[in-house]
Amino acid sequence: MLDQHGQLLRAAVGFAGCSMPSYHRALWALRMWLDSWAGIGHVAVGMHRQGYDLQLTQYDERGWRATFYTSGMEHSRTSATGTGWERTPWHATQRAAWEALKKADASSSTAREEARQATRFTRASHLGRRCL
Repeated sequence: MLDQHGQLLRAAVGFAGCSMPSYHRALWALRMWLDSWAGIGHVAVGMHRQGYDLQLTQYDERGWRATFYTSGMEHSRTSATGTGWERTPWHATQRAAWEALKKADASSSTAREEARQATRFTRASHLGRRCL
């Protein structure tokens, strides 16, 4: 489950990826803040606080791939949580962060629903009924 900082980070990288015109003041300010090497650092630190490590690779002039892995795990393709392939390193990092945070939020929603169903089943079995 994402904490408050994770939710803010998800919102920031989500809005940074919007196709709204860049002359919109708030979006322009956000893009100026995130579309830089310092912005990559901010996203990487925020993602690390959520339990992810960043791998950023340049492929000649073809572009950049950013991949977030669960922290402390061996980094392999199967453990990748979010990946982004873009022409700039900051856009690749933002896309990968967005993917990873989206998956984290979806999996926590699934876990909450499973826990809710288990609680209902436990209550029903105590009452001698079966219902879900």
